[in-house]
Amino acid sequence: MKNILYLLLLSVSFSFAQSGFETGNALYRKGHYAEAADSYESVLKTRKHSAELYFNLGNCYYKLHKIAPAIYNYEKALLLSPNDSEIKNNLKFAQKAAIDEVKDVPHVGFLKMIENAAGIFAYDSWAWIAVVFAFVCLLLFAGYYFSAEALRKRLFFMGMFASIVVIGLSTGAAFIGKNANADDREAIVFDDVLPVKTEPKADAQDAFVLHEGTKVSITDTLDVWRKVRISDQTEGWVQAESIKEIR
Repeated sequence: MKNILYLLLLSVSFSFAQSGFETGNALYRKGHYAEAADSYESVLKTRKHSAELYFNLGNCYYKLHKIAPAIYNYEKALLLSPNDSEIKNNLKFAQKAAIDEVKDVPHVGFLKMIENAAGIFAYDSWAWIAVVFAFVCLLLFAGYYFSAEALRKRLFFMGMFASIVVIGLSTGAAFIGKNANADDREAIVFDDVLPVKTEPKADAQDAFVLHEGTKVSITDTLDVWRKVRISDQTEGWVQAESIKEIR
């Protein structure tokens, strides 16, 4: 009986979420962006998440010139669909509307090469590549084992060796990507103007100032304070309520 009730509640919840999503789409097409955003937000309250939902919500806020929630929702969409070019494109447009233009401090040399290679695909895509080539390696081993000709054996062996190299590189890239995601605590500034403090105190000296929509990395936590770092490696303390973590 409990299982039937649970399934019934789940079905009702799904129907409500789908209805809210479709209502939001209809309102967006009519140009009623605030109402569409409210409809999408109601879907999120049912704990239904999808890249498309966050993307549409980001579009609503962008149309309403609310840069921080637009960027935040595009970032959330990108977490669920990291290779989506349309999400990336709209995120860039929203970021251009933000006031702060923080320059990245580029890595150089071998570290940069590794980061670039690992960033070609999401870590789960690298994991799938490793699985596929493990299967290929198994087939090549079977060909090597059952082949009678020396030339074919040599070719199968070389293919096995190449597959093992790809498996190793893919596994390493997946590990690097997974660790980067696990260590990354990123957030979006939601205050119009946010003074960043040198210490976690309200009366501490201002280190610098950030504005709505800027992306920061959270490096430390102390009560209601968060230590944040921007992409040029500058750090300081802000109150937790002034930023919204992407997770």
